[in-house]
Amino acid sequence: MNQHSAGLAIIFAGAVVVVIGLLVWFGALRWFGSLPGDIRIERGSARFYLPLVSMLLVSVVFGIVWAFFLG
Repeated sequence: MNQHSAGLAIIFAGAVVVVIGLLVWFGALRWFGSLPGDIRIERGSARFYLPLVSMLLVSVVFGIVWAFFLG
């Protein structure tokens, strides 16, 4: 990877982070983290949260994007 393509990759990654940040700010991703299959246990003052399905979704999306750019 030369400097030009590395620079474009960094700019693209930054643009993606900005878009995701705007979506979070405007509340468009409010559903994320409360999908069916995400485990949330609250008892008294103790809380346990395991975003199982949400992280599986993130993994699948990143895998597809990674395969798209490498393949």
